[in-house]
Amino acid sequence: MLGVVFATHEINQNKKLLTNITLGFNIYDSCYSESRATWGTLALLSGTKVPVPGYICKSHPVVVGVIGELMSSLSVSVARILGIYHFPQISHGSMHSSLSQKSLFPSFLRTVTNYLFPHSRIAQLIRHFGWTWVGILTSDNELGEFGGQYLKMEILRQDMCIDFMEKIHIQYSKERLSKIIQVIRKSTANVIIVNSDEVHAQPFIEALYSHGITVKVLVFTCVFIITPGLYSKETRIIMNSTLGLSPFTGTMPGFKEFLQGLNPSAAVDDIFIKPFWEKVFPCKWQHNLSFPSIIPSEIKNENIFCTGMEKIEETVMDYFELNDLSFTYHTYLAVYAFASALSSIILHRSNNESFTSGYLSGTDYIQPWQSQVLQTLKNVHLYTTTGEEIYFDENGDAVIPYEIVNIQILQDGTFRLVKVGRMEPRASSGKEVSINVSAILWNENYTEAPPLSVCSESCLVGYRKILQKGQPVCCFDCTPCSSGEITNVTDSLDCWKCPQNQWPNENRDACIPKVIEFLSFAEPLGTTLAVITLFMTLLNALVLGIFIKHRDTPIVKANNRELSYLLLLGLMLCFLCSLIFIGNPTATTCLLRQTIFGIIFSFSISLVLAKTIIVVIAFKAARPDSKLQILLGPTVPKVVVCFCFIGQFIICAAWLLSNPPFVEYNAKYANVKIVIECNEHSVTFFYCMLGYLGCLAVVCFVVAFLVRNLPDTFNEAKFITFSMLVFVSVWLSFIPAYLSTQGKYMVAVEIFAILASSAGILSCIFLPKCYIILLQPQKNTRKHLMGTA
Repeated sequence: MLGVVFATHEINQNKKLLTNITLGFNIYDSCYSESRATWGTLALLSGTKVPVPGYICKSHPVVVGVIGELMSSLSVSVARILGIYHFPQISHGSMHSSLSQKSLFPSFLRTVTNYLFPHSRIAQLIRHFGWTWVGILTSDNELGEFGGQYLKMEILRQDMCIDFMEKIHIQYSKERLSKIIQVIRKSTANVIIVNSDEVHAQPFIEALYSHGITVKVLVFTCVFIITPGLYSKETRIIMNSTLGLSPFTGTMPGFKEFLQGLNPSAAVDDIFIKPFWEKVFPCKWQHNLSFPSIIPSEIKNENIFCTGMEKIEETVMDYFELNDLSFTYHTYLAVYAFASALSSIILHRSNNESFTSGYLSGTDYIQPWQSQVLQTLKNVHLYTTTGEEIYFDENGDAVIPYEIVNIQILQDGTFRLVKVGRMEPRASSGKEVSINVSAILWNENYTEAPPLSVCSESCLVGYRKILQKGQPVCCFDCTPCSSGEITNVTDSLDCWKCPQNQWPNENRDACIPKVIEFLSFAEPLGTTLAVITLFMTLLNALVLGIFIKHRDTPIVKANNRELSYLLLLGLMLCFLCSLIFIGNPTATTCLLRQTIFGIIFSFSISLVLAKTIIVVIAFKAARPDSKLQILLGPTVPKVVVCFCFIGQFIICAAWLLSNPPFVEYNAKYANVKIVIECNEHSVTFFYCMLGYLGCLAVVCFVVAFLVRNLPDTFNEAKFITFSMLVFVSVWLSFIPAYLSTQGKYMVAVEIFAILASSAGILSCIFLPKCYIILLQPQKNTRKHLMGTA
C-alpha cells in the first residue's frame, strides 16, 4: 500500500510524465477473502461504498485500472469481473499459470511471471545443491494443488525424488498439523519445499517450532513477506537458512525517507496510520480531545497519549521489513506502468484537446473499458535505475529475473534477507541460474555446507547403482564394477568396459594401458634362453672346428665328413633360429620363424637320415658281389636330403602363400596385459609342418634302430638311434606342453624344444667322436678302425 502511495506522489511531482494530470487512488482491503475481493471490485466499478453491479454511479470514470491482488486465488475472482469490461488489472504477486490465459482473463497483467518459471527454477536450484530427496508442502486450495503438481513434475524431470507431499492450510486443526509433523519427523529428507503463501505456511512453521524440529532446510517457491506480528522471534529460528525465490527488486530512491516522513497530521484521511502509530509507539490516541473523560481509566492513569509529533527512527523502521521489498517494488512498477500508459495516450491526443481539473474536456475522457488503456499497457516498457528492462509478454506476464534469497538469523537475533543468486529467464541455456554458495548462511545444526538431502549416499566412481526394489530411483545400493569395467562418474547406473588394449585401474574409475608382454631379451627367461642358445651355437661351432681340423683322421672320414659338416652347420642354424622367437614379434619374424625352423630342422633330420642310410649301405655292400656298391657314391645322400627337404619346403611355401602368420595383440590370456605374439593363422599348416618333421624323425629312428647292432666300431647307428629317440621324445612332450601354456611361456616351450632336440643330436652323434679325437687319439687310427671292423 505504501508503495502505491509513494509511487503516486512521485509521479504527481514529475511534471514531465503526466502534465496537468494528478493521480489518485482508492484502497479496498480484501482481507484474504475472495468474497471481500469481489465486493471491493464491484464497489470500485460502480463508484459507491455499497456495490451496484452493472452500474456506474459517478459522472466520470476516474478509475482507469486496478492494482492487485497479491494472492492468485483473489486475483482470479477480481480478474473474472474486470475481464468482462476489459478493465485493466495489474497484479504484483499473483503467479498462477491460468491467469496467463487471455481467453479467460483478457485484461489481466502482472509485474511478476507465472509460477511455471520459478517452480522450474526451484527444481534447478534443488539440483544445483545435489538434493535428490525432498519433501513438498503445498497449500490446500486449487492454486496450491496446481502449483504442487507442476513442482512435482519438474522435480521428477530433473531425476530427483519426493519423499512425501502434504497439504497445509490456515484452518487445519492441531491434530491434522501434528500428523503432518510426524511425517516430516520420520522423513529422511532434510529439505522441504514449501509451495504456499505466508498465511497458510504460518501454522506449519509454528507447529515445527513447537515440536522441536529445527534441522530442516525450507525452500520457498517464492519468498513471502515476513510479517512481524505473524511470527515470534523464537519461531523465526525455524526459518534460519531458508532459501527462496523473490521477484527482481530494484531501487526506489527516496522510499526510506518517505517512510520516515510518515505522520498522522500529514495524512488525516489515512485510516491505517493511527493503528500503526499506536503499535510502534507506546501511546494511545485520544478519541475526542474535547471529552477526555471517555479515555479508558488505565490509559488515563498512565497519561501516555499520541501527539503525532513522534519521529520514526531506525528502530521503528524494522516494522517495515525493508529486507524484502519485492512485492512493494512490483506494486511500485504497476503504478508506473499505468502512469506510462496514460502518458502515451495523452501524447497521442490531438493538440486541440485541453484539460480541465485533471479530466479531458467534454466527453473525451479516458474510458478504460474501451481497451485504450489496456492495449497501451501491454506495450509499456519500463527501465529501472540499474538499466533493467521490464515489459509484458503476449500473456501479460512481466519478463523479469528472479533473485535467490537466503533468510539469515544472526546470533543476536537479527533477521535479514540476503540475495545470494539470480535466475535470468533471458539468459542462454545453461546460464539461467547463478548462485554464490559462500554467501549462504546455513543452519548451525549442519556440519556440511550445503547440507545433504539424499535417500542414499552417492555411489563413488568405480561403483554402480542397484535400485532398491519397490523404492524410488533415488534409493539404491552401491556395488563395485565387474572385472574389466569402470565408471568415472558418481551415481552411475552402469559400468562400461575398457577398450581391449586397456584395463581398469585399482579404483576402477579409469582405463589404463595394459602391460605389453612378449618374451624379451631383457627379462631373465629371455636372457637365459638367449645365453643357452649362444653357448650351444659356440659349442656346435667348436665341434665343427674340431672336425674340420681333424678332417683327415679315420674317424672323421669313416662318418662321411661332408654330411657331418652339413649336419653340424644345420644344427648351428637350428640353435640360432631359436633367437628369432625372442624379442618383440614383427611381421617379418612372424613370417619366418616357424617356416625357417621347419625347413632347417627338416634339412638336419634329412642329413641324419642320409647318414643312417649310408651306414646301412656301407655294411650291406661290404661283400664284393653286393649290388648295393653302386649306392656308395655321393648321389644317394644328396637324393635323400633333397627329397626330404623339398617336402617340408613345399608345405612352408604353401603356408606362407595361403595363410601367412601375422602379429597379434592378444588380450584374452590375462586381464591386465596384452601379449604380442605371432598368430600362426593356420593351425593345419603348423601341425603339418611339425608332423612332417616328426615323420622324418620316426623314419630315421626306425632305420637306425634296425641297424643298431651292425658291427660298427663307433656304434654310429646306435648314436643316431639315441639322438632320434631324444628328438622324438622332446617333440612328443612339446605338444601337450605347448598347448597348456600361454603367451611368452608358449614361445619359451618351443625354444626349449628346439634347443633340447638340437642338443640331443649334437651330443649323441658328435660328442662321442670328439671324445675319441681329443681324449683318445690312439683309437683314431685306421688300424684300430679296421681291427674292430
